[in-house]
Amino acid sequence: MVHAPAVPEIYEEDLQSAIEARAETLQTLRELGPPDLVHLIKQPIKSATKQVGVYHHVTGIDASSSASLAAYINTLTYSTHDKQHKVVSGTYCCYNAFSRLDMRVQVFIPGTVESYCIDERGDKRVATDELWLETYLCSVLRAYSYADDGSGDTIKKIVGVRRFNPITSTESEHRFLDAAERLFFNGWQLGSDPEIQVPNLVSNHLTTGLLDYIHTTGRYASGINLFEKLRTRDPEISSLLARVYIAADEEVKAVQLLHEAIQELPMDYSLLDCQAEFCNKKSRSDLALEIAKRSVVSAPSEFGTWARLAEVYVSLEQWDFALLTLNSCPMFTYQDKDAPRMPEPQKVFLPIMPEAMCDEIEDSNVEDIELVHPTLRKLHAAGFKGTFLKAYFLLTEITKKIGWDQLLRIRSQVFVMEEEYRHEKQTIGQQTQSRSASTTALRSPTPTTNGHGEVKEVSDSEEEGVESHGEASTSAPIGESIEKPGHTVASEVVKAGSDEPDSQPNYTHFQNKRLCERWLDNLFMVLYEDLRVYTIWRTEMAQYRQQQLVYKKSAEEWEILGELAERLHHTDEAVEAYENCLQMRFSPKAMKGVLKLTDGNHNVRDVCGALIKLVTWQYRWYSEFSPSLLFTIRKLIEEEGAVKIRSIIQGTSLPQHVLDLTHQYAALCAAFRSSGSDG
Repeated sequence: MVHAPAVPEIYEEDLQSAIEARAETLQTLRELGPPDLVHLIKQPIKSATKQVGVYHHVTGIDASSSASLAAYINTLTYSTHDKQHKVVSGTYCCYNAFSRLDMRVQVFIPGTVESYCIDERGDKRVATDELWLETYLCSVLRAYSYADDGSGDTIKKIVGVRRFNPITSTESEHRFLDAAERLFFNGWQLGSDPEIQVPNLVSNHLTTGLLDYIHTTGRYASGINLFEKLRTRDPEISSLLARVYIAADEEVKAVQLLHEAIQELPMDYSLLDCQAEFCNKKSRSDLALEIAKRSVVSAPSEFGTWARLAEVYVSLEQWDFALLTLNSCPMFTYQDKDAPRMPEPQKVFLPIMPEAMCDEIEDSNVEDIELVHPTLRKLHAAGFKGTFLKAYFLLTEITKKIGWDQLLRIRSQVFVMEEEYRHEKQTIGQQTQSRSASTTALRSPTPTTNGHGEVKEVSDSEEEGVESHGEASTSAPIGESIEKPGHTVASEVVKAGSDEPDSQPNYTHFQNKRLCERWLDNLFMVLYEDLRVYTIWRTEMAQYRQQQLVYKKSAEEWEILGELAERLHHTDEAVEAYENCLQMRFSPKAMKGVLKLTDGNHNVRDVCGALIKLVTWQYRWYSEFSPSLLFTIRKLIEEEGAVKIRSIIQGTSLPQHVLDLTHQYAALCAAFRSSGSDG
């Protein structure tokens, strides 16, 4: 039997300060809310004079009633490491994002249980059954949202989070989907992913969570059943049903459904986007093009519709239209997950369970952080999120297909460049003093919202750093092989050049060109920086190999280079860098990178070995649930059969308590009757 992960303890400087800090931040929450807060008050067994407050965060606990939350607190009353104190009371705080209330359950040991809720003003309210239903659903959605690899800034900032799987049986699935059905039409109140401008019926945190759950577990029949019922109440939900049909390999049904639904709702952008994506993936970009254009017309303020159109143009190899479409994308400032704001703790205790002890995942070489070249730390693309991440992905995809030089040529054909603008302006100034009122040639297709702070231009000092990076003496000429992009002209520059507010010069040279949005111009600079560093790295490595010398990097540098190669779609080079990192020390990021990039071309034993280590690492840091690992194990069982996978896991040389952690994931697949789990 696998025990629950260890319990981290964060000690308060002042008693109840964690509870007070949570109450103060309620009015600032905008998304699903932070993980649940569990606060315990301890006192010495032999004395009642000095009380101490400890807390931790948790996700995935059944929040359907006060009894289930009180039961969790009761599991914390016995501590293996602290036999000097006893728990005298505990408070469980769970955020209800529908009603914007913090549900509280207070347990006095021994004694009574009190449940209530706190509103944004700090006032107490009665906890009704309807509020508990909302809280339960939010809790499940948060468990999936906060469960995985810690790639988001918010997740990294939260110390000591226990993560549990909220749905471990078909019975608990039924309760989850029943709650989702009852509250489905309120889902827009929860907010949405950062790429969505306006949350709506089919694009919000509830629908994202439902699709994540179905994708992770492969419970397609349950998803189809849910959306079939909901579709009778609103045909717009057909887009969600179609996506589940496609995932379940029921493509004929999906095509028929989309055809019928679009006849009924011809300008529904979610339906059109689903149809365009399907056609594009089936190599029918010619069909996808007109559909994607219609989707843009139906939702011009949504990033996703423009991004899909740009994606289709990339598939059609119409690079100029791809760039112009990308330039028209509305960009949104990234909104990270809600995070708790806790006061500075007195001390932090992060215990390790014996079951999580495994030499293969020990954190070693922690001093690596000091062995990273400054240039690698300045790769701004590594920090992109939301709309900027997607836009950068499209730009790098174009670069991979046509090369940097060709990309710059097309860029200068479709956008007004700074140098030619200055030249044209000078020429016009010499020819005449008069100004024309015509500004049509210099109009930007679609104004964008402000998100420029997320993209940083490359400074001259950084460019010099890129050139000097590495140990090979030929690094400067290597850097020169990547042409530095010139700047385009921003609309504010053009407007600033006019003496009269409604008057601008008639630049006939630019009749067929557009002004490049500043964020996209900066994206080119960031891409240039990535390409420079990548080229230097690969050239240096080739030179060292030719001279039969060892090319040395620290483990973290290899990890960063792996991410760099992955960003630029150089899969083999990314895998090579990640594997070099793993040879030096265990890195969950590098191991997940190898698993992802070798998908479909992997050795089953190697994958099982990687999964065992990742599962153990997660458990070491208080998580017994990772949707991405569950998905990988499910797909492996689907392809190879449960018996084979279990025997491979059991046949490794790792300790039994470590293997049992991975067996638990396989058992979950069996409980859900996943494909392949019966053989």
